[in-house]
This record gives sequence, C-alpha cells and structure tokens, in this order.
Amino acid sequence: KDGVALLEELGALVPGRDEERKRRLTPLGRQLAQLPVDPRLARMVVEADRNGCAHEVLVITAAMSIQDPRERPVEHQQAADDKHRRFADERSDFLAYWNLWSYLQDERQARTGNAFRRMCRAEFLHYLRVREWQDLVGQLRQVARSLGLQVGEPVSDADARRNLVHRSLLAGLLSHIGLWEDEKREYVGARGASFAAWPGSALFKKPPRWVMAGELVETSRLWGRDLGRIDPEWVEPLADHLVKRSYSEPHWSAKHGAVMAHEKVTLYGVPVVASRRVAYGRIDAELSRELFIRHALVEGDWRTHHAFFRANRELLDEVEELEHRTRRRDILVDDEELFGFYDRRIPAEVVSGRHFDAWWKNARRETPDLLDFERAMLVREDSEQVSAADYPDVWEQDDLALQLTYQFEPGTAADGVTAHVPIDVLNRLRPDGFDWQVPGLRLDLVTALIRSLPKNLRRLFVPAPGTAAAVLSAVETPDVGHTEPITDVMSRELRRRSGVTVPHNTWDWSRVPEHLRMTFRVEDETGATVGEGKDLAALVTLLRPAVRETVARAASGIERTGLTSWTFGPLPETFEQTIGGRTVKGFPALVDAGSTVSLQVLGSSAEAERSTWTGVRRLLALTVSSPLPNVVRRLDNRTKLALGHNPHGGVPALLDDCLTAALDELMRRHGEVPRDETGFAALRDAVRDELPEIAYVVVTTVAALLTAVGEIEARVSGTTSAAALPSTLDVRHQLTGLVHSGFVAETGVRRLPDVRRYLTALARRLDTLATAPGRDHDRLATVARVQEEYDKFLAELAPASRSEPAVRDIRWMIEELRVSLFAQTVGTSGPISEKRIYKAMDTAAG
Repeated sequence: KDGVALLEELGALVPGRDEERKRRLTPLGRQLAQLPVDPRLARMVVEADRNGCAHEVLVITAAMSIQDPRERPVEHQQAADDKHRRFADERSDFLAYWNLWSYLQDERQARTGNAFRRMCRAEFLHYLRVREWQDLVGQLRQVARSLGLQVGEPVSDADARRNLVHRSLLAGLLSHIGLWEDEKREYVGARGASFAAWPGSALFKKPPRWVMAGELVETSRLWGRDLGRIDPEWVEPLADHLVKRSYSEPHWSAKHGAVMAHEKVTLYGVPVVASRRVAYGRIDAELSRELFIRHALVEGDWRTHHAFFRANRELLDEVEELEHRTRRRDILVDDEELFGFYDRRIPAEVVSGRHFDAWWKNARRETPDLLDFERAMLVREDSEQVSAADYPDVWEQDDLALQLTYQFEPGTAADGVTAHVPIDVLNRLRPDGFDWQVPGLRLDLVTALIRSLPKNLRRLFVPAPGTAAAVLSAVETPDVGHTEPITDVMSRELRRRSGVTVPHNTWDWSRVPEHLRMTFRVEDETGATVGEGKDLAALVTLLRPAVRETVARAASGIERTGLTSWTFGPLPETFEQTIGGRTVKGFPALVDAGSTVSLQVLGSSAEAERSTWTGVRRLLALTVSSPLPNVVRRLDNRTKLALGHNPHGGVPALLDDCLTAALDELMRRHGEVPRDETGFAALRDAVRDELPEIAYVVVTTVAALLTAVGEIEARVSGTTSAAALPSTLDVRHQLTGLVHSGFVAETGVRRLPDVRRYLTALARRLDTLATAPGRDHDRLATVARVQEEYDKFLAELAPASRSEPAVRDIRWMIEELRVSLFAQTVGTSGPISEKRIYKAMDTAAG
C-alpha cells in the first residue's frame, strides 16, 4: 500500500494538497514513526493510551507483528484446535491473543524454563515465537513509556476491556471494516471489496453485523482474518478526516424549528450512517433560510410566541375566511408576495427558528412593527370590494342567534354556509327564511332555481342571471320579509313580470348546487356534532330523542311518572329555563304509559298536543268505569260472532280499539283538551254519562263492517278468472287499508259510516267485475296513478306532518274517488275528481 495514503488514513500527515505538506508529519505521525511496529499497529497503541487500555493493546499489536505462535500441524489439527479453543472469545479474535498471553504469563511463572518449553510443545505453541512475542512486548513498553504513553494495569472488567480494546484497534483498521449482507452471506468492505469471515474465526458461525479484520487475505476468495465485533458509532469519530457526507431531502421541521435533512456518512464506500437527521443550516444556509421563511413564516408551520406572528396569522385567517364566504380564490395575495415581504426584512444569517429568535430579540427594540402585516397588502388590488353585511356571522330568528361559518371546499358535505344549532334550541328553530340563504349567495341561488325549471319554462326567463337580478331587485325591499318560501315569492314575481305561471312543483331543488343550500350542524353542550344535514325537518325528526333528553334535563323538576289521576296541578303550555345564556323551551305534555300516565316536557308544541290528547284519553279510561261488559251483554249472538272475525288478534283488543274511538269522539264533542284538574273533572263527568251508549253504537257498527268484510273476502276468494286477478288483488289491498288492527280509533267514529259505504261500493264493483273486467282495469289505472302521486307526496313530507288533518283527508278523498269510478250509484260525500286530489296535495304541501 502506498505509504502516503496509509499515513493519510491514520491521520499522521498535515492535511493539504501540496505533496511536500503531505509529507510533513503531525504530532501523531511523529509518535507513530518512533514505535517499532507497522504504522497501523502503532496507531492502535496511541489510541489505546487515550482509552486507558494500552497494556492489552501492546500485547495484541505485538502478536499481530509476528508469526502466530499457535501451531496447527496437519497430522494433529483437531488436537491443536481443541487446545487453542480455550483462548477463544466469541466476539473477538483479537482478545484470543490477550487470553493466550495471560495464560502464558501464569504458566511461565509457575514452571521452570524446560517445563515451560515442554508445555508449549504439548499444547501446540511455538516456543521461539512466544519468546519473540515477549521480547517485542517488552520493547514496545519501553518505547511507549519514553513517548509518554501510559502503560498501566489491565482493565479489570471483561466487557469494558473488550469495547476499549476494539475501539483502539479500530483506529488502525479503518479500511478493514465490513458490513454484513444477508443476501451475499459476506461482508461489504472498503472501496467496493467484499470479504468472508475466515472459517477458523470464532465469529464464523454467527457473524455480527459489523466487524473489523486484522488482515485481508486473498486465496480462492478474499478472507478476513482476526475478526472483531465493532459498533458503527465508533467509526465516525475516528475517521472524521476520511468519511464522506451526503445530504438528501432537506425539509422544514416545526418540532425542531429548523430545516432538517437526512445525512449519509460513508467510509471508503461503506455506509457508516445510513440516514441521520441533521440541521441543514450549516450545510446550505441559503436554502435553509428560504425554507424557513416559506414554511415557518409564510405557511405558519411554526410554534412560537412572537406577537407579530400571531397577529399576522389572524389577519391572514380573516382574508382567507373572506375567500370562503365569497367562494373566490383571488382576494388573498399569493405566497410569493408574502415571501418577498419577509425576505426583504430578515437578514441572511437567519436560517432557523433559533437564529430568528436571537436576531429578533434585538431588532424588535428598534423597529417593533418591522414584520407586521397590513390588511391592504394582503388583498389584491384588482379584487372587488365585498360587503361584510352580505356574509353575516350570525343568523337571527326571534331571540335566537346562530353562528354561521363558511367553507369553500366543493365536494364536501359542509361546502357553503353552515348554521351551528345548539341542540337545546333545535326544537324552537323554524325553517322560515333559511331557504333564502345569506345575501351574498342569494343571486346565485335565484339563478340556480331558474335554471332548475323544465326547459319549456326555463327558456322564457333567459338569461337566467339577468332575470334573477331583476327578480331580486323587485322583492328585496325593506317591507318584504323572508318568512315566505323563496320559490313562492319567485313564482309570484315571475308571473307579475311575464304573465307566466310557474307551478310550485316545477322548482327542482335537487338541481341547485349543494353550496347554495344551508347546512345545519347540531351541536351538544361540548360543541361536538350530533347531527348535520341540509334538511332541517329531517334533522329535527332524527334528533327528537336527543332534544327530548336535553329538554328533560332542564325540566327534571316538573316531570312525574306513574300518574293514575289528575293530581299534578295545572298543565302549562310551555316551559322555559335559561341555561348558558340561551333559553331552553319545552312543552309539558301528558304521555300515555299504558297502565299509567306520565308528565313529560317534550320538544315541540305539535308533539305535545298529540301526546296530551292520548294522555288525557288514557287518564279518562283509568278514572271512568269501562262500559264494555254491559255493551257485550246487550249484543246478540250473531253480532258477537261477527266480532270474532277481526284483524286485531282477539275480541278484547277489538273492544279496546272501539273504546278508544268512543273516547276520542266524546273528547272532540266537548271541545279543547283540559289543562287543569277542574276542566278534566268536567270532561270526566260528561264522558261517564255518554260513554256507555256511544260505545254500544261503535261496537255494533264495527260488527256490521266486519260482517261486510267477511262477505267480500269470500267473494274474492271465489273469483278464479285470470282476467280479474289485478282487480281482485286491488280489492284485497283496499280491504287491508280500510280494516286492520287499530282501524276503529284510526278511522274515528264519524267516518265509520263512510267505511260502510266504501265496503258497499266494493261489493258493487265485484258485481260488475265479472261482466266487464276490461273497464275495471281502465278505472284501476286511474286509481293507481293517483295513489302513486299520493305516496310520493307522503315521502316528501316530514313524518310529523303526515298526521295533519289536511294530509289525512287526501287519503279519504282517494276512497271517494274509488266510489265514483267503480260504484257511482252508491254515491260520494261530495264532488270528487283526480284533479281535485292533486290540488289538495298542493295545498297541503304549502
């Protein structure tokens, strides 16, 4: 090996490119020159002095300088290996020399000269080489002491000795390190060479990941002899003048407040450090400064306490919020302008958060507003002025003030405007006005609604934006509120302007972009979202149990259970309590609990009214003696037999249904539902007097209905004509709709005669079906068309609205339509037609 290259590796030459300077020795080089061994071994001795293990390393380096004193005759290889195995160390071939040395020292003191010679021969040790080894160790100690090296006592701890000795030996074997590769089953060494562990090494069977080799010998392949396990962390401090460092992936780290990179350290091509995160500022200050400004200051990815930084971020958030509200991306200046602002003010030496803190500590005393943003510099000059009033922060309704937030993220569920609704006021919120949106989005909304019209109407109002602007300018006046649906106002204004009538059902909200419809986010006391959607009515229905629970907690002091009589005082119409600055409003109601009645506070007035009706009815049934036993005794056997064929599952259930219908009828006759004990007592006395007779009428009427149903079912079962099959299926369907479990109370006493008429019409229909099935099919198509529209109408309604009287009346109008189509001679209760039913649906839909 070239001597200059070796001295450079050992750090023995003064660094520099000049050849003459290269040959000038460093203090270390002068020490190496005076030790009478190979420079590599001399470097190990000097390093051992620094590590406090020169005693051991002198012995090992002396052994490495001479021929191995261990013999292995061909005819006695196994015996020799057995003897030498006593000195082996499983992690180091080098320490085998030390173990052998210690053994020889003990034996030499315990034996005479001839005995020691015989012992060496018997244990396959070359006596003359042992003497040479001993002499060389003595010479090295003498020279080492003359150089000021401390050759003290051996290190007592075996593990500490191993680490210190290996670190010292590594100083002279930097080009002999190896990294194990599992695929090749060998070590990757310096300068692209690969070597295998010598089969005689103690490390051969279990090769460690990192080793150093005392020598590399090439025979059939390159072998590493005298191996020792090393830690790669030892290499870099010893080879700092030899390693090559490369850096990749510079990136900003908010955690460290600096630009970091991945450092790779190689020694002669061997990766000593594969990937280590280091500060990049000392490597590339210019790039680190740029990344610091962009990520920390411009993007705000920095944890700092500086007041200017916080104020600037707040101002940026305000302008970005304005972009969200206006759904534009051209208001805030781009990042390059913000970068230029900081770049002109921050000096070149600031490359990290720590450098910035040190500089800003002094700079802010002279120019405290140096880095402060101004709103004018953040808004583009060519952007249009936007009125804050067009994008309010709060939506007001009565005494409620709902926070509004804006999100400009097309495709997401909450894109557009979101109203944040506390769950404890959800029951008080009306849908009035929300369909008008905020003023800033109203023009887009009206334009989208015009474009949602069918083509034959839409073409009459082009261009849509111009028509929308004209409509809004006419209706957006101080004396016009937004309680009326926006589509009704638009229909009226378009008819006034053009004479064209736009039907209510032609406005297609499904074609209106999602961001133009208000999102309602219902939140609990902690601010967590419990429900979210565009349909307020659907949310109210979905969250009714949660609202009920919230209101109940506020009104826990007035609720009662297990009531069997009116002993709870007056029943107020509303309950109010202020919690957290908001008024929680509930509606006290009596709730039917089966064998008892409960007093609860419900979330809506409509729900409370319906519940109180059934609660008062249950309280009447509990406080008035049942007339049913007497009613049954008055019935003849035929009537009793008819009552047995019912869809209720038994006569007692049918009679309870009849009693419920009778109580409902008496409550209707006597006006409003009582809300105090006096009113309930008066109603109870009236019901007690009238209930027996009306219950008898209801039971006998129902018996007649059930008899008629039985006759119709028998006739339908006897019809076998294939042509009549669709009609007979419709008859069965109609019967199920008219007479089913609970039909008596559901129908009501006043409509029971109508049901009897409908059954008569069914019988007449069956009379004509046998002779004219084709005509029946034509009329059935009309009924099916109306029924389909009614089903769609119900599906679009909120569940609570489906029980409204106007909606329920449409169901009976369809029954009257059946009478007019299939049995005109029976007669209807009034004028009826398909058109009248559709008009009733439009009216009920509002």
